Amino acid sequence: MRFVLLIGILSFFADFTYEGARSVLGPYLAWLQASALAVGAVTGFGELLGYGLRFFSGRLADSTGKFWPITIFGYVLQMAAVPALALTGSWQTAAACIIAERVGRAIRNPPRDVMLSHAAKNIGGYGWTFGIHEACDQFGAMFGPLAVAAVLAYRDSYHLAFAVLLVPALVNLGFVLTARLLYPKPQDLEQDGHDTAPNARFPRVFWIYLAGASLVAIGFADYPLIAYHFANASTVPVHWIPVFYAVAMAVSGSSSLLFGRLFDRFGFRVLIALTLVAASFAPLVFLGGFWVALAGAAVWGMGIGVHESIIPAAVTPMAPLQRRASAFGLFTAGYGIFWFLGSTAIGFLYERSLSWTIAFCVVTQLLAIPFFARVARRRSSEPTPPTAV
Repeated sequence: MRFVLLIGILSFFADFTYEGARSVLGPYLAWLQASALAVGAVTGFGELLGYGLRFFSGRLADSTGKFWPITIFGYVLQMAAVPALALTGSWQTAAACIIAERVGRAIRNPPRDVMLSHAAKNIGGYGWTFGIHEACDQFGAMFGPLAVAAVLAYRDSYHLAFAVLLVPALVNLGFVLTARLLYPKPQDLEQDGHDTAPNARFPRVFWIYLAGASLVAIGFADYPLIAYHFANASTVPVHWIPVFYAVAMAVSGSSSLLFGRLFDRFGFRVLIALTLVAASFAPLVFLGGFWVALAGAAVWGMGIGVHESIIPAAVTPMAPLQRRASAFGLFTAGYGIFWFLGSTAIGFLYERSLSWTIAFCVVTQLLAIPFFARVARRRSSEPTPPTAV
């Protein structure tokens, strides 16, 4: 538990940093004269790399066993890219920083998640472990946007707001190094772990689950595009946009603990129910006024909590032990490819028809439910995935 909490603390400051910046990326890119399509494409391409490159970092971690060096490099790149936004003067240079931040996140996530998974069995389950971590993540993601909102209210300067985020970035790196010194071999935490063949295959249920999660990713709009809509439609004052994001992150962080516990107890039935609820974010944020849009932001935040806590928790028992990092990397790579395609499509549709945008978001997420239902049936009949070819 001490290891999980330490990783949670460093993740708190990481999310404080990059989510603080992401809360205003949409309005910032608009201020730099970017179009809605450009915002959707840039953020979507960032997510493509942010998820797609995890396939390679996961395989690298499994093949080399260098979990900490890969994790540390990713955090350094990510924490450097965010304050660098303070030096940008065009949307193209800002886009380069946005993409670099996503690349850093891609590099460090699979090895970090594997290290977390080693502690899971001994503190109550995968859902609970990733729920605790996600709660720390999202509370950082709540305070970061609030800090940015305070800077904007005081000085009305995006560049100053990005510069202020250098402080939590440095704190994060300090905790990363501390965790490395205190827990040089997190794999030792999984006392009842067992070796598997390094070429063991993923079970079929893994691929079914990936198909369903990819459909969810297609229809889940990124917040920069939502924020772009708030500013473009004047439904939310600019200085309130990061506050809305903070509310979304607060909902995500607080609900992820509950979702993790429920998932450990009831399995995929929880994911099916939450997918139904999360699909309602689109009409709320794109059609609502101030208060309805706030409710939509909260529902959107709940969906993020589902994506970041239940989804990795569900992958863990499906993967052979020695290929766990590869499983995280492969799964999130596919997830990110479809997130990119969906973000670009949503940005394209937004410039043409708000109704089609909403329909696209809702329908694609609902199409994931049959896949999750099939996984639920398979997991109940085959609780232990195969671990060898």
